[in-house]
Amino acid sequence: MTRLFMMLLSISLTTFAGIGVIVVLAMGLYDLRAILLAAAAGAIMALPITWYVARRLKDGMA
Repeated sequence: MTRLFMMLLSISLTTFAGIGVIVVLAMGLYDLRAILLAAAAGAIMALPITWYVARRLKDGMA
């Protein structure tokens, strides 16, 4: 499960961080702090979501 989690995390982490940055930029916040916070928040949100998805995928394969 750890290997599946890591593979999914590499995709979802960058996706969620990118979504956070795009949302902040769409709101008109162009300062570095807002962009970094949005990227960090997206990356943190990706952890439990990816863990849940990996667990569901593993349970479905067994």
